[in-house]
Amino acid sequence: MRATAVRRTALTASAVTLTLMVTACGGGDGDGDSKAKAGADTAAAKPAAKALTAAELEKAVVTTADVKGHEVKKPGKDDVFAPGAIKTGKPECEPVALVMSALPADEPAASVQRVVTEQHSPAASGPSVEDLAQMTEEEAEQAMLDSLDLTKTMTSLWSYDGDGAQQALAALREAGRKCAGGFPVTIDGDKQRVTEVAEDKAGAGEESLAWTVASQGADGPVETKVVVFRKGATLAGFSSFNIASVARGETFAAPTALIEAQEAKLG
Repeated sequence: MRATAVRRTALTASAVTLTLMVTACGGGDGDGDSKAKAGADTAAAKPAAKALTAAELEKAVVTTADVKGHEVKKPGKDDVFAPGAIKTGKPECEPVALVMSALPADEPAASVQRVVTEQHSPAASGPSVEDLAQMTEEEAEQAMLDSLDLTKTMTSLWSYDGDGAQQALAALREAGRKCAGGFPVTIDGDKQRVTEVAEDKAGAGEESLAWTVASQGADGPVETKVVVFRKGATLAGFSSFNIASVARGETFAAPTALIEAQEAKLG
């Protein structure tokens, strides 16, 4: 199965509401008006969140030392998609298609990515040639699938100025609701159909979302686990698949240890 087959509103707050509430009280005491004005002035004076730089994100992204039992590498050219490689039949579903393909739903100020792969113990790394020779065809197939029963995750950090991270996460959440029933998508030339965007539990960061994205392509059904959480002005995104689970038509768990390690690294 090709890797491309398995990879991959806005929040607003306004001082107008406060102003209307104060005005509606017409004839209220001057002290109340002063307090409202002071609160508005304080909010206006609060500096906008500043995006982390690419260099700061490089220090904040997980490493192999941070996640026991996992290997962390910089992605190669075959691991990532260009934004133009993702096309949907429903524009409102594009944020879902982008993030399941490890691309940001909105343009970040800076970004960094890593490919994180579970590691088997030497005893479970796969049968030897000698072992395979003594197995039936069915046993050999099962043994090879067992050796591929690991989760691979494209881990991304995206930083935004101001409230860009909140806006991007809100847009993702809205797109997930609108497109829960599925949509057509072409990923790097491969035509697929997302059949369901199902909400999962998420509890990382200051706010988060999690989905199981089921899709159907020429090679059969595929399941992708998507998690995005926010820490300050940074979004951490995770797009995961498991080769053995895809081949068996089974579900698999989101990479909890990896998500927790990245959350801790962001502070």
